[in-house]
Amino acid sequence: MLFQVVMDVRIPHDVPAEKVELLRQAERERAQELQRQGIWRHLWRHAGRYANTSIFDVESPQALHDILSTLPLFPFMDIGVTPLCRHPSSIHGDDR
Repeated sequence: MLFQVVMDVRIPHDVPAEKVELLRQAERERAQELQRQGIWRHLWRHAGRYANTSIFDVESPQALHDILSTLPLFPFMDIGVTPLCRHPSSIHGDDR
């Protein structure tokens, strides 16, 4: 199943800068690992915000939740999820 996931990251200002940097590095590594596995299909940054829109390819909503909760920045995210399905007018033969 494909899901559009919008993640807004809101790290409190009182979190030490060193901890924030370690979280960002770990987040980058986890995101790239999920991309290499084909789970995190697309990743776009929102200009001017600490936010992104992503497309995930997973078995179920529960599988998506389980994956999202492994992200190091998960405790600091506001997340919106929209399930997706193919549009009948799409000219592409696959979802990639």
